[in-house]
Amino acid sequence: MASQGCFNGTHGIKRVHPLFHSFTYRFSSSSSSLPLKSKPQARIISSQLRLFPSSSSGISSFHQVSSYKRDGTVSPRYRVKEQEEEMTIKPAVCISNGNLIIKNRTVLTGLPDNVITTSSSEAGPVEGVFLGAVFDKEESNHIVPIGSLHESRFMACFRFKLWWMAQRMGELGRDIPLETQFLLLESNDGSHLEPNGGDETNRKLYTVFLPLIEGSFRSCLQGNVNDEVELCLESGDTDTKTSSFTHSLYIHAGTDPFKTITDAIRTVKLHLKSFRQRHEKKLPGIVDYFGWCTWDAFYQEVTQEGVEAGLQSLTAGDTPPKFVIIDDGWQSVANDDKPVENPVFRLTGVKENAKFKNKDEPALGIKNIVDIAKEKHGLKYVYVWHAITGYWGGVRPGEEYGSSMKYPVVSKGVVENEPTWKTDAMAVQGLGLVSPKNVYRFYNELHSYLADAGVDGVKVDVQCILETLGGGLGGRVELTRQYHQALDSSVAKNFPDNGCIACMSHNTDALYCSKQAAVIRASDDFYPRDPVSHTIHIASVAYNSVFLGEFMVPDWDMFHSVHPAAEYHASARAISGGPIYVSDAPGKHNFDLLRKLVLPDGSILRARLPGRPTQDCLFADPARDGVSLLKIWNMNKYTGVLGVYNCQGAAWSSTERKNTFHQTQTDCITGSVRGRDVHLISEASTDPKTWNGDCAVYSQSRGELIVMPYNVSLPISLKIREHEIFTVSPISHLASGGVSFAPLGLVNMYNSGGAIEGLRYDAAEMKVVMEVKGRGKFGAYSSVKPKRCVVESNEVAFEYDASTGLVTFELEKMPSETKRVHVMEIEL
Repeated sequence: MASQGCFNGTHGIKRVHPLFHSFTYRFSSSSSSLPLKSKPQARIISSQLRLFPSSSSGISSFHQVSSYKRDGTVSPRYRVKEQEEEMTIKPAVCISNGNLIIKNRTVLTGLPDNVITTSSSEAGPVEGVFLGAVFDKEESNHIVPIGSLHESRFMACFRFKLWWMAQRMGELGRDIPLETQFLLLESNDGSHLEPNGGDETNRKLYTVFLPLIEGSFRSCLQGNVNDEVELCLESGDTDTKTSSFTHSLYIHAGTDPFKTITDAIRTVKLHLKSFRQRHEKKLPGIVDYFGWCTWDAFYQEVTQEGVEAGLQSLTAGDTPPKFVIIDDGWQSVANDDKPVENPVFRLTGVKENAKFKNKDEPALGIKNIVDIAKEKHGLKYVYVWHAITGYWGGVRPGEEYGSSMKYPVVSKGVVENEPTWKTDAMAVQGLGLVSPKNVYRFYNELHSYLADAGVDGVKVDVQCILETLGGGLGGRVELTRQYHQALDSSVAKNFPDNGCIACMSHNTDALYCSKQAAVIRASDDFYPRDPVSHTIHIASVAYNSVFLGEFMVPDWDMFHSVHPAAEYHASARAISGGPIYVSDAPGKHNFDLLRKLVLPDGSILRARLPGRPTQDCLFADPARDGVSLLKIWNMNKYTGVLGVYNCQGAAWSSTERKNTFHQTQTDCITGSVRGRDVHLISEASTDPKTWNGDCAVYSQSRGELIVMPYNVSLPISLKIREHEIFTVSPISHLASGGVSFAPLGLVNMYNSGGAIEGLRYDAAEMKVVMEVKGRGKFGAYSSVKPKRCVVESNEVAFEYDASTGLVTFELEKMPSETKRVHVMEIEL
């Protein structure tokens, strides 16, 4: 049998392979005289396709919500007991008889002899282990099975395109898709309910698998027909080879799935020392304002006149945009001299094209439209688009910066998931790649030109193309690292607000070297003309945010405010925790809808965390299974928000390798919601220690208020592409008279509770003091009719529904600029 090793207490049984000097554990027959069963051996495959033209530091948790300091700062819920836990490795991970056992539960069976495990204790006081493997021969590509998976529900984030991830659920190893970059498993025993008295022995166990970058190699996971989980390693360069790995996969377990993921990413960060987490990065100002993007309004035909027309049209309502993204179409580009069908265009210079030059003063360049946006239309920020290689086809060779032609070499897993790469124009016609030695100069000259014109940031697109261009340059990981270091340095120098949006960037090569960018597009595009895409989009952004949200604020993309799915998309953006912006054509705006998202000063009520599926939805399949609704939770300072969506009827097809409609047994699905679906709802209470779990739950579309005791559920039925938003507010009980209260916020807005900036209960005076931003109808739950409601020392008329406890009154104007919030008192 295989040798045994447990990371147990303050010691461990350590088997050190002579190839390694760190603490490593190798399963070999040397520790036992018993005969070994034959085990699956590592395989070396050609995992890349060469495509040619055809002849025919400060550490804190993800959950930055608890222990609110009412000045707006947030302290982490889960504080690490550093001095205590640094001395102890908890008895969490064991390898016994070739099985991976975590907290006494078998996760994987049949690990092969050449798998190497390394304790994570040196990377932090956590419960996890690093895995690697030893191979007989140095190669640029390796695959090794790391054990079999049976009857454990999982959620995988995998790349269905080179650029983008989506989610997939299953229970067997064979169900794990190619190019899986994040894998979360749920044990098949235990309960997801909270423990009684702190006993976690009967809690469900959640195990996260993070394939990493190690040296010049990047890894991912996939399943095979034998239900084995396979670890795939590749360098992206046939000359970059090795045969030994120690830290290519990290495995971490716990009983809270969201905390477990955060702790795992933190441990990897401490090990790699190559990226920063979301909470460690400066957020650009655009995340708290409403914006407009030119893409779906004009595509590449955008002009200076078109940008001005769009801004003029959108600012005419009372939801003014405060930022604009001038997307693809402003740069100076040209195709190659030889005529081809569907030519690839390449960048010819860092300045704007003729469409963005004022006819009277052409020397102003793009500065002209920037000045118009800010001075005439009151925008705070102007961003512009560019590809990470300059343009789709790179920088034209013969120009400066040492650009040379490269042809993408795409990983086998990507090509199998996205077969169109075999004939893609970039693959056939190639790309002009700026030499890594010159790429900082390229970025700096581009960005400094834009900054001098008043541009505040860039949307950097097409990022995953770098992984295909590493041949002869040290491989995909090295090329990506060099480009991102240069990009980060240039952004930091030229855009002090950290103005950068990462786009088409869903590979771990980029994520694990991300130190600067704080906003990342969360999924494939909003496609206004593709009816199959809309339910898929909402599901993808939510599940991808489980992983991506650890690194950056997920951006759930633009949408149209006039569209059959407009409210479906708009409500999701409101609870996403990211920026909100539309791509409406000039004159095509639904201001009634936009008023549910945007305040009259152009600010938004942004939730405080990345929106993610609720715990009971993590392993359901709300796009495919025909029975599940998708529930998305998020947090404000004093309330939670819960969105419910019917996303059934369409998904990415593993057989057709594209998004398709599929039959559903019923058009309407019934599910349920609970206050505790908002994972951290107790931390919205002003006194979490005494809160009994009761919540006031307000339905945004129906305008209904319900009091829900802890763990009581409310049924909800939705048809395909229907949704509902609930504000969830912890109920506080004042004094001995049985009076209870819970604020709701601006109830005509999707994320109503995001308006509440301050909350204080005065039991002695029997009043509630609040600070609220914005304008509109304010609502709250009160078990008794208030004696009076006061706003800025002025008593205001209010309505009270004794049957539900709903109190409402109007905030008729915005707070003064000097105060920023309304100070309100409700006497009970």
